[in-house]
Amino acid sequence: MKVAVLTFGITRDIVGSNTLTMEVPDNCSLSVFKSELYKKYPAMEALKSLAFAINEVYAQEQSTLAENDTIALIPPVSGG
Repeated sequence: MKVAVLTFGITRDIVGSNTLTMEVPDNCSLSVFKSELYKKYPAMEALKSLAFAINEVYAQEQSTLAENDTIALIPPVSGG
């Protein structure tokens, strides 16, 4: 199944785009999605405290994805 991925900050730099589409197994968990993402973009695995949201709601490792979901990659934020 296909899911849309939104990237921000350093994740956008790693991917080279604001958005991408990924093919993942049917009814996969966020944990499986993350594994697929890290295989495709190994530099992301090094990011500390990378958060994930599914359809604008923060997600947990066991959250299940559905066809056409939108996953946002929310990197750590710095500033003052």
